[in-house]
Amino acid sequence: MKLAVVGATGMVGEVMLRVLSERKFPFTDLIPVASERSVGKKIMCGGNSYEVVGLETAVSMEPDVALFSAGGSTSLKWAPKFAEVGTVVIDNSSAWRMDPEIKLIIPEINAEELTSTDKIIANPNCSTIQMLVALAPLQKKYGIQRIVVSTYQSITGTGVKAVQQLENEYNDEKGEMAYPYPIHRNAIPHCDVFMDNGYTKEEMKLVNETHKILNDNSIGISATAIRIPVVGGHSESINVQLKKGFELEDIRKLLQDSSGLVVQDNPETNTYPMPIYAEGKNEVFVGRIRRDESQDRTLNLWVVADNLRKGAATNTIQIAEYLMDKKLI
Repeated sequence: MKLAVVGATGMVGEVMLRVLSERKFPFTDLIPVASERSVGKKIMCGGNSYEVVGLETAVSMEPDVALFSAGGSTSLKWAPKFAEVGTVVIDNSSAWRMDPEIKLIIPEINAEELTSTDKIIANPNCSTIQMLVALAPLQKKYGIQRIVVSTYQSITGTGVKAVQQLENEYNDEKGEMAYPYPIHRNAIPHCDVFMDNGYTKEEMKLVNETHKILNDNSIGISATAIRIPVVGGHSESINVQLKKGFELEDIRKLLQDSSGLVVQDNPETNTYPMPIYAEGKNEVFVGRIRRDESQDRTLNLWVVADNLRKGAATNTIQIAEYLMDKKLI
């Protein structure tokens, strides 16, 4: 098993290396790949040192799997080149997600769609992943009519530059700005670029990716994405109207029994998900489970996950693990 990690020196790439080590992913040869300015650097994974190579070199080494987290333009250019030499590419950018020929995969939900002919596989957006890990079991049992979701997203979703901006502002220092406004002591209702319909790209990802993954374009979805000065993970307030009536205890049991989900929901002990506790964990956490008393068949949930792990690196690696387990690679 020759495994390439493209974007190995980036924020998500570093988490990928950590998760590969933690999960004891069975590679025999690791190929860390980055831009030319990082070629020759040494990176660590599982106690071993590996030398960073460039993209041309990595393609010539014909890895079995390439985990991509290097941005959309890199993925569009290089994923097909890896696929041409037989590599299975699992891409963490938005480049391939809405391509009708490319599968968009959350292993707990739709991994069974994968076949040995899939050479480029898309990893969904971080916000979409955690929302659907919580909602897919409800969709399967009750059907979903409408979703209203507000996200409270970690600055790590923007990258190193945003983390540095928060640190600078916290320490009252001048520096480069990742956002058009201060993020310290602030909430910015602006994730990604604005589109013609007044929504941001991040908000429309939640709409379009949900329709594709759940294979149901009839679900009404309204999203608002907000950046907050948090490091540990993304949080989401989700209001979901189901097609069938429900009992709250049945909902709780369904979520408790669902793969990849941890229910933290006890108001008496102030137990509920928070990013400070989700950081560094691979699961999706759900709490504040309650009926919307203003609307029939409607439920409120609070969903939290580490956006660099389940929202990115862990989901990507779980796809590779599934392919290996089913002998599709």
